[in-house]
Amino acid sequence: MKMSSELSPHSFSHKTSAAQASAPKTRAAENSLPKTSAPKTLAVENSLPKTSAPKILAAENSLPNTSAPETLAPENFSAVSDPTAWVEVCALDQITENTGVAAMIAQTQMALFRVGQEQRVYALSNQDPFSQACVMSRGILGDLQGERVVASPMYKQHFSLATGRCLEDASQHLLVYPCKVVAGTVWVRPQPQKTYLTAATRSTQPLKLVLIGNGLAGMRCLEDVLDMAPHHYQITVIGAEAHGNYNRILLSPLLSGEKHFDDIMLHDPAWYREKGIELIAGDVAVQIKRSLKQVHTQSGRVLDYDRLILATGSRPFIPPLPGTDLQGVYPFRNIQDVQGMLQSCASGRHAVVIGGGLLGLEAAYGLHQRGMQVTVIHLMDRIMERQLDQRASQMLQQSLEQRGIQILTSAQTQALLGEVGHVRQVQLKDGGLMTADMVVFAVGIRPEINLAQAAGLACERGILVNDTMQSFDPSIYAVGECIQHRGQTYGLVEPLWGQAFVCASHLAEHGSLSFKAPTMPTQLKVSGVEVFSAGQFDPSEPHEDIILNDEKRQIYKRIILQQDRVIGAVLFGDTEDGAWYAELIADQTPITAIRHKLLFGRDFAMKQAR
Repeated sequence: MKMSSELSPHSFSHKTSAAQASAPKTRAAENSLPKTSAPKTLAVENSLPKTSAPKILAAENSLPNTSAPETLAPENFSAVSDPTAWVEVCALDQITENTGVAAMIAQTQMALFRVGQEQRVYALSNQDPFSQACVMSRGILGDLQGERVVASPMYKQHFSLATGRCLEDASQHLLVYPCKVVAGTVWVRPQPQKTYLTAATRSTQPLKLVLIGNGLAGMRCLEDVLDMAPHHYQITVIGAEAHGNYNRILLSPLLSGEKHFDDIMLHDPAWYREKGIELIAGDVAVQIKRSLKQVHTQSGRVLDYDRLILATGSRPFIPPLPGTDLQGVYPFRNIQDVQGMLQSCASGRHAVVIGGGLLGLEAAYGLHQRGMQVTVIHLMDRIMERQLDQRASQMLQQSLEQRGIQILTSAQTQALLGEVGHVRQVQLKDGGLMTADMVVFAVGIRPEINLAQAAGLACERGILVNDTMQSFDPSIYAVGECIQHRGQTYGLVEPLWGQAFVCASHLAEHGSLSFKAPTMPTQLKVSGVEVFSAGQFDPSEPHEDIILNDEKRQIYKRIILQQDRVIGAVLFGDTEDGAWYAELIADQTPITAIRHKLLFGRDFAMKQAR
């Protein structure tokens, strides 16, 4: 089901509506407040400035819900005449752990926060002093500089839950209201309490920014930060590989020999020095101490941070089969894997690639170019079944087999067999044996979340982030293949650029942008084989197909339409207009005027439409 990229504000309402059905009402204090004199509580959404910055909301299924269920304020809350009187608000269990809710009490908008499983609630003013928007109840709770804080969802300033002070700007603060929990019920006194506001001011020294992960997503984020705020941070990068940043997309042509190592290098050590960045290469971050804001590395380094970016990427999935620990068995994720495969090419002739998806086929092609006899073993009944329909998959398989690559579909690997510690055969579940001097696994990836989990960050399949790439801890961001955003993880490069830019904008304090998942086209990097897909090729709802099938020229085009919009495209043999189809899908452009010309490409269709 398609999820809207922007959620509606939580608001108070007295109408019987879906909001009332989905969230428990706040209980009125019986026999303690006047019943008839109060005006109706205003809806929160009516108090939001119409021109405020984009709202950054914790996405459903992507962060512990920092906005909490909608709460209905009793009408008589606004009629409290004695500000020193305690007002019964709601049951404690109506506020989800580590979340905030908004409440209108004595004509004052408040944000109530419950931290962990504690029987304690903090009450602060709901209005962000920087944007003037009543959104603090949507902020992210965390620990910063030894204090429990809430991060504004607008411009990310942090406010102490205990004192209301802004940690970045001593001239700003939130009002703090007395709040107590008695017998499982939350009570608030609507008279602000006097709090001690420290006179600390923001340091003129650069903040310390640490990036864990020297890959594409993290380094693109740093590039954008340097463009937006070149002097704002003192930057340190921790990379597990013993060299600078390289283009992982080009590992396939590196394996095939079409590219060399220098061709895929993006940032050599000199680049880091020129930018004033400390690169810790060949070392691994092993612990994050959030209370101290420190990162510990395997070599013993201890790095302090003000802001931390996790770009730990993903790890290849290796099925739990006998023999996967033999020599000559590789994943296909980094330069070390490619170097190992090339060494095996020099001493053997037979390679087996397990997995007939995009990466597996690119690995098979690369090994074939190196002179290996390659067999692809694929569990499903057709290759690239997630990206291609039946016809395109069939044409692709025929094309690869004509090049000398053997492909077995509906085949399951049972074990790897070896001699003297080295792989020699692949045993199939049906009893078949395949000679193998090398085995490459390309059966999927898993987000690398171990470090984040150990630090207490919220994780599911990936590290949970909101629309500005913040994790559960407002001082820790995450980008790339390690994240989970609105229930989705990412294994392709295209979404990473958007994540990096949004994260950099937030870090540079350029306001709040929101990451929205883009249309993710797929293009196979096999010389002489043109394959492209984008969007949906097998929608469950009613749709229409426009198909061109030229068997003589081996060209296949299928455009999938729904309600006068392009929702998917599959191309084989001629992919020149793939980017245009992806654009039509992403923008949901009406195509009535060019409907019957779509198959002939952008130039022809647009010319005829004039």
